[in-house]
Amino acid sequence: MNRNDLRRADINLLVVFETMMHERNVSRVGEKLFLGQPTISGALGRLRVLFDDPLFIRCGRVMEPTARAEEIFANLAPALDGIAAALSRCQSFDPRTSDATFHIGLSDDVEYALLPRLLRQLQIEAPNIKLIMLRVDQQQISQRLFNGDISVGISHTLELPASARRKGLRPIRPTLLRFDARPGPLGLDEFCRRPHVVVSSVGNTTDDTDHALSQLGRQRKVVLSVPQFSALPGLLGQSDMLAIVPDYVAKAMSPVAGMRVEPAPLQLPVHELSMVWRAAAHADSGQRWLRSRCSAFLCEPVELQVVPKLRPALHSDQALLAAR
Repeated sequence: MNRNDLRRADINLLVVFETMMHERNVSRVGEKLFLGQPTISGALGRLRVLFDDPLFIRCGRVMEPTARAEEIFANLAPALDGIAAALSRCQSFDPRTSDATFHIGLSDDVEYALLPRLLRQLQIEAPNIKLIMLRVDQQQISQRLFNGDISVGISHTLELPASARRKGLRPIRPTLLRFDARPGPLGLDEFCRRPHVVVSSVGNTTDDTDHALSQLGRQRKVVLSVPQFSALPGLLGQSDMLAIVPDYVAKAMSPVAGMRVEPAPLQLPVHELSMVWRAAAHADSGQRWLRSRCSAFLCEPVELQVVPKLRPALHSDQALLAAR
């Protein structure tokens, strides 16, 4: 097909095709594109004529792509990304008047501890925009980006698709939460004896804390796993249970009467909270604005550092010894 033949193509059909490759279900494609099932079925019929191939074969409730569909998709996905990027350069964005809708993926810790402050600012700067928040974790965020479910994601991230970009926002420092009135910081022995609550979206009962303890030949007693951080204040209240949470979650919970926040009694790994986005949306003016606000309000605040007074210059030999 040459450039003149592109007049026969309808970009809306190509968007339906790409979405079907991700969803493999006519109903879900309709829900995602806000189109009725007959419209999707009609679009698939026109796509089959355009490409002279069945494209999708029904297998139970799933529409499995043909080999030809897989080949088309491999070439089409980057082309659609390029078209989206080109069109975004032609559109201006004014947050004061925009009524755009943004799909953002957040991990539970970010939603609980950092989202409220960001929302307050966005409501001031862009009162008419709509935000759709989806829960993601480090396992889901790549697929959510690849599927186009979100354009921006904020979480601890692992490997990302080649079409994604990433920016580090702040360290995720593990911090100890406790509710008891016993004096002094908690020692390692007491830390291991006390019951623990773990926050895990998939029901895990072990995490980095257990791996760090195992390196010391120790273990703790996990008695409960919950899917979200908002449950912790009620669970820890008036109990001996402990929880290890990100430092910004601990800060958000510290105003709860009786809640105590302190460093963990062992060295725990520090991960990074990252913002990731689709490369196709990198130049979009609205997405750039959103990312700038997320970066400004979710990054770790920079504390003012006291600059020590300069000491008198040392003799060159003394300076060399001091440098060592």
